[in-house]
Amino acid sequence: MTTQTIPVVDLQDYLRGTAAQRDAFVQTVGSALEDIGFFSLVNHGVEQKLIRDAYRDAETFFLLDEATKRSYEDLALKGQRGYTSFGREKAKDHKVPDLKEFWHVGRDREGAPANLWPDPQVPSFRPVMLELFRQLDTCAAQLLEACALYLGEEKNLMSRMAEGGDTILRIIHYPPVAPDRDPSSIRAAAHEDINFITLLCESTSAGLELLERDGSWRPIHALDGQIIVDSGDMLQQLTNGVLRSTTHRVVNPDNDRDRRFSMPFFVHPRGNVDLTPLPSCVTRCAGDVRYPAISAGEYLLQRLREIGLA
Repeated sequence: MTTQTIPVVDLQDYLRGTAAQRDAFVQTVGSALEDIGFFSLVNHGVEQKLIRDAYRDAETFFLLDEATKRSYEDLALKGQRGYTSFGREKAKDHKVPDLKEFWHVGRDREGAPANLWPDPQVPSFRPVMLELFRQLDTCAAQLLEACALYLGEEKNLMSRMAEGGDTILRIIHYPPVAPDRDPSSIRAAAHEDINFITLLCESTSAGLELLERDGSWRPIHALDGQIIVDSGDMLQQLTNGVLRSTTHRVVNPDNDRDRRFSMPFFVHPRGNVDLTPLPSCVTRCAGDVRYPAISAGEYLLQRLREIGLA
């Protein structure tokens, strides 16, 4: 039996457990994000059938012909909605693009780009992905509560920042690796996530690795029933580096014929949220202010330019 390589917590301990179980959950989540920036979540409330249906629809879409897929790519949207074709995105400071294509579903709200949907080809795609977005959004708000409590802040501090935010569900397809690819290209080059936290529904195969402090790479297993959670750069910025944004990557498979699907849910604050480090976290760092004042919107635009999507 494969065991997970990162801390594993049960969300029901936080939602329905005793006071001691809730406190232990908060402590484990916070300690994991402070130490390695990752943990795994079980009994998370996201329906397993829904995840399976989402992967089914993802495979149906990504196996369509290129012309059909590209009809859902609107370059004016800067990759924030609909389809992004293979080879368009690259990791910050990496010279060659990642070996992936993906689809973005965003929050339906005033002022945001409208979602695109492959309704004629995959009619169940829209309802399945919207429901998955809703369930992951609920789970994310609960995890942000735990993060705030760990830092000694008011429980709803960070979940309120993410209400109505620029959160994105990314449905990724890593095709079989082409033999003529650039030798330095991999499925997802080493990077840190931009956002507050990321919830990664169990991917369809292995490949995810996190960078250890000693420079080695730790594999993270794709296990049924587990959602992998990591903290991103915006949370690191807000907490003055108390909660870490850890470098990670997706490596190529041993078998070049294998394809891989994954669905990360990138939880973002609203664009007008101030990411100036929290005073309590500055105090934890002996008064050393490690990050400048910046809004979430400015931060996001800066990073999208770095990865080639803006």
